[in-house]
Amino acid sequence: MYLSTRGKAPAVNFADTVLAGLAPDGGLYVPEKFFRANEGDFRLHASGSYQDVARFVMEQFAPDINRSKLWGAIAKAYTPEVFKNVAGPGFEVASDIVPVRDLGREMYLARLSNGPTLAFKDLPLQLLGHLFEVVLGRNKKLNLLGATSGDTGSAAIHAMLGRKGIRVFMLSPHGKMSQFQAAQILSVNDPAVHNISIRGSFDDCQDVVKAVNADAGFKEMYSIGAVNSINWARIAAQVPYYFWVYSRVRGGDGGVIDVAVPTGNYGNIYAAWVAKMMGVPIRRLILATNENDVLHEFFTTGIYKPREKTLVTSSPSMDITKASNFERFIYDVFGGDADKVSKLWKALDKSGQFDLSHRISAIRAKSGITSFATRQRQANEAILRIFNSTGVIIDPHTAVAMYAAIGMKHPGVPMVVMETAQPCKFDDAVKKALGLTAKPPAGMEGLLSAEKFFTLMDPDPEKVKDLIRAYA
Repeated sequence: MYLSTRGKAPAVNFADTVLAGLAPDGGLYVPEKFFRANEGDFRLHASGSYQDVARFVMEQFAPDINRSKLWGAIAKAYTPEVFKNVAGPGFEVASDIVPVRDLGREMYLARLSNGPTLAFKDLPLQLLGHLFEVVLGRNKKLNLLGATSGDTGSAAIHAMLGRKGIRVFMLSPHGKMSQFQAAQILSVNDPAVHNISIRGSFDDCQDVVKAVNADAGFKEMYSIGAVNSINWARIAAQVPYYFWVYSRVRGGDGGVIDVAVPTGNYGNIYAAWVAKMMGVPIRRLILATNENDVLHEFFTTGIYKPREKTLVTSSPSMDITKASNFERFIYDVFGGDADKVSKLWKALDKSGQFDLSHRISAIRAKSGITSFATRQRQANEAILRIFNSTGVIIDPHTAVAMYAAIGMKHPGVPMVVMETAQPCKFDDAVKKALGLTAKPPAGMEGLLSAEKFFTLMDPDPEKVKDLIRAYA
């Protein structure tokens, strides 16, 4: 069963979390307990397929879903036909849904971007699209409300297109995504997709989504669901690739790895933390941020203080100062003390911060998380260094983690950097770092010139509700 981090909502099963997104008390759903894998499981994973690993992990999270339907959803989500956009040296094997590239000197790059929108979020959202169909059944409708800093929006839209009974209302920060990201989202012209371009930041978009979800009556009347990582199923569907990456790097030898994760909304690194709690031998989790380094500040000082404004960087999907999934992590480190979490978030709402400086050493020790804030110049250095040494072009988000990983590498422990997206999505940043263009896969060359379809508005929850009323 799944509980709210705020402790004031009834326990629900996995299917309910798929449809609900936020809990009724404003908290986030988390499992009441975590399954723990053993060495034998990892030896089996070493010779299995990505689908095998996904089935193993998702069965632990979704015991209430009919097994054949769950396996069917996984089989349809993870195929070479869906994850076919393999590009660049060392990534030619399309049968590996998540290829892992050996960069030399015990450094590895986990390629998470071969899906339809060339970003890691295709991996959870392709599965989530099929899970929605399983859970909804016949003659039911769902209105998915989401906020995106770039990649979630396009991955969600492309995963939900053609799904019976599903409409998507996606909020994005106007003019603050890369041109490729914006084109992937705003060029979709479909009656079931409504793009809402917000005058503001991603944090503003996220606040609107939370405000709409907080209106319990509206949420129930219009069947509002979530595709952001506030939806537990999004997190659950990201955990398998940490099991998979470990199996590709270590096989069945039982050794440890370090993992570096580019971090914005805390969803991807939270999935890594869940994998670690489930027994994946991850020694250190390196939380890598850009100049919007609120999370680095917390892991350094123990003070969590989101800023009023985000800085605009070349890694826009990380230009976030309010990390939604951080609440789940704090719930875990306090041993599931929902009262404590509720008090901390009330203090955050009231004063704009909370202070755990007296516990931060214990939190770092318990979690194995260490952090680093990579600056623009350093990210560019990482892009250039990896290209010169391997011929691989990485995007600016991956470069944030790569720079941190290079500097924090320990001899004898493999270091895996988790990729965010293909570099063509951030071609301006690549040109500045390398002086050359990162080409998109075949068939996507004309995307930038495509017509755009969106509604421009201020970050006003009531106006967004009006739009949902008009089209739901």
